[in-house]
Parts: sequence; structure tokens; C-alpha cells
Amino acid sequence: MSGKHADSRPAPRGFSTQIANIAQFLPRRYVPLIASLTLAGVVLGASVAAMSLGPATDAPPKPSAAGMTAAPSSSAGRAGDERASRSGLREDPDPSPSASPSPTKPAAPPPKKAAPSQPSGGGSVVSSGTCGASYYSGGTNADGSPMNPNAYTAAHKTLPFGTRVRVTNAANGKSVVVVIRDRGPFVAGRCLDLTPAAFGAIASLSSGVITVKYEVLS
Repeated sequence: MSGKHADSRPAPRGFSTQIANIAQFLPRRYVPLIASLTLAGVVLGASVAAMSLGPATDAPPKPSAAGMTAAPSSSAGRAGDERASRSGLREDPDPSPSASPSPTKPAAPPPKKAAPSQPSGGGSVVSSGTCGASYYSGGTNADGSPMNPNAYTAAHKTLPFGTRVRVTNAANGKSVVVVIRDRGPFVAGRCLDLTPAAFGAIASLSSGVITVKYEVLS
């Protein structure tokens, strides 16, 4: 029974066929309208079928063997360039300019002390005399000042410290003015001991002892 029912069902018909069957029973004046509806149904069906199928898509091209081998080569080249660049930065950095050290000036030599000058020979003569004179050096003066061989000073037994005395070499007439700073000489026939500078101003040091005329100045 079920098999017969299944065989007796009519086959499905399309939209245009159904419209044509309906048109058989309508008056002839409706035939153009029915034809228009049929055509519209056909166009609508074609549009729906096209939308459901969608646009045809192209399959992505398969990479060729040459392309597959070329890509790693390009990557390797870039990696090599990056390694070379980083290596270059490490091994040969661009030296930054550094300020050149300023030349050091040589140390200035200490200023030379001015040589002691000869005392002034002005003033009146208080007393005078003639005696032997020589020279000496070293030690400390009796007034407490250091003995300076280049200064114009002298030693006398009794004249006050700071007294100025003009000493003249009797052999050549050369004179020098000295200041009494020390005591002496304690040798018979000599009344004055001069520094080497004062003695050398009027005689040669090799002379040793000379005869002088002294004048005490006020």
C-alpha cells in the first residue's frame, strides 16, 4: 500500500509550468499578463541561482620550486646583512670626537730674589780711620740676621748695629758703603771684615787682606 501511494504522487513542477496551466483556464485578455509573469519568474529564478552559487574564485597559485628556494636565500641575505651591520657596530664603532687635552704650561721658575743693593753713601762723616780689612762668610750675624755673602754688610768690634761705613781701598781708590751687622774681626791689625760682595767691589778676593780707609756716616 505505501509503495503504491509513493508511486502515484505527481512529480514537482516548476513555477513557469504552473503559470501555464493556470493560463488555460483564464480568458484570452489575461494571456499577455500571464506571459509577463512567466518571464519575470524565469529571471528571478536565474538571479537567485546566481546569488546562491556565488562568484567563481581562483585557486591560489602553488609556489614553484624556484620561488621556494629563492625565499630562504633572500632571508639569509637579510640576516647576513643584519649580522654584518651589528658586527660592524661592535668592532668598528664610530669614534666620537673628544676634546683634545689642553697643553700644560711649564711651571714658571721661581722669581729670582733681587740682589741686595748697596746702602746710600749720603750723610756727613762722623769719624774716620785706617786699618786692615778682609772678608768672611757663613753663620749668623751678631744682630740675629742671617749672614748673606751677597749683601753689603760688615763686622766691627764696637760700632752700633745699623751704622753705615764707607770703606775705600787705599791701593785703587775704589769705595763701597756697608752696614754693620756683626762683631769682629778679632785679629790684630784688622778693624773690618766685609762680606765677599762688599770686598769684591773694591778688590780681588785673592788679595785676602787690604789696607782701607773707613768713614763712619751719620
